[in-house]
Amino acid sequence: MTRILLLALLPLSLAACGQKGLQGVKTFDYQGGDHRSGALVYAQTPPAGGPHNPIWQNCGVYDKPLYNEYAVHSLEHGAVWITYRPDLDAQGVAALKGLVDGRPYTLLSPYEGLPSPVVVSAWNAQLAVDSPTDGRLKAFLDKYEQGPTAPERGASCSGGYGGTR
Repeated sequence: MTRILLLALLPLSLAACGQKGLQGVKTFDYQGGDHRSGALVYAQTPPAGGPHNPIWQNCGVYDKPLYNEYAVHSLEHGAVWITYRPDLDAQGVAALKGLVDGRPYTLLSPYEGLPSPVVVSAWNAQLAVDSPTDGRLKAFLDKYEQGPTAPERGASCSGGYGGTR
């Protein structure tokens, strides 16, 4: 009887192991709490951590580019930032808006010079995809929105900066 139970659980265990890592995610090792004023230079496009403005970007959907320095502070608070090329078609933008709808710790904005059509970033993690309907986007949101890599997880994502570039 014990053997039957173990065999019955085996497929569930294997399925769970397969979902642990997201293919294509790059990770980094930034420490939190480095608040600076002015324009900053980042190693990634868009940034996935590092020094940032003392004020965070209000989470939400934006139709214009954001300042890196404010958005990175939101990442430190546990937000996920989905960026897309400004020439992404309306259907693609609508798909991304649907993806973040109802998620309080997300930013969505266009971003010039992306290495792929859509890039999703969290503190110390980033994924570039070719399509706004790539299933890894939702998986990334599920894993990193208010996830364990955020140094100040749970800090506010409202009451900060609400402007755009």
